[in-house]
Amino acid sequence: MSTHPRLVPLAGASNFRDLGGYPGHAGRPLRWRRLFRSDHLGALTEADRARLAELGITRTFDFRGVHESAAESYELPGVAQHVLAIEPTVAQQMSDLVASGIPLTAERAAGLMEDLYRHLVTGAAGRYAEWFEHLLDHDEPLVFHCTAGKDRTGVAAALLLRALGVPAEVVEQDYLLTNAHFRAPAPRRADIPEEVLGVLWSVRPAYLHAALAEIDAPAHGGLERYLAERIGLTPAARARLAELYLEPAAGGGRAGA
Repeated sequence: MSTHPRLVPLAGASNFRDLGGYPGHAGRPLRWRRLFRSDHLGALTEADRARLAELGITRTFDFRGVHESAAESYELPGVAQHVLAIEPTVAQQMSDLVASGIPLTAERAAGLMEDLYRHLVTGAAGRYAEWFEHLLDHDEPLVFHCTAGKDRTGVAAALLLRALGVPAEVVEQDYLLTNAHFRAPAPRRADIPEEVLGVLWSVRPAYLHAALAEIDAPAHGGLERYLAERIGLTPAARARLAELYLEPAAGGGRAGA
């Protein structure tokens, strides 16, 4: 079975990663060079675009908010771009704190991040459901991203990996890889302390745990019910997802997609 480097090195994006190889249902690994997650693609170089063409990328899914996408837009020849906007909330909440005279601390920033992850499970479920509908269309290579490729993208990746049967501990390991690869931008606001920026531009297990705890709350009833009722993944859809993105079982073949 072929393997590839998980990180795809690009000059204009630092967090472009392949989800291939992770163990899914019945030990069947995810297919390489099908599912990629990334930070935004608005700073890609010509060499980066050529690399994406080599990877066979045919579609992108952008979870950034409207103003984020407009500020750092991109075009990739021959690639279908799908906008699934999830508006950011933490920046506005921080501005509100500053305006009200409440000091920004790392602890408060971490609390806002955990609130964001709970919101992604509840308020952004519709966007994730739309994304899964696209995933079920065909298995042509794709990349999904937001601005940093860590929060909105991180929850999307966690839902996808769990839907494909990847163990929770492996999902968390993938989630935390952002801390090893993402290059944070230069500070744009002098009124945000450095320790707060460190919280905002990194990922912590507590953030992902907040999302998973929300999924397990009585309102959602756990992962299986959440995927079925909020994301729309019926048993037939789960089976097709596995057919498209997992390697065939030993001795089996892949049906045409």
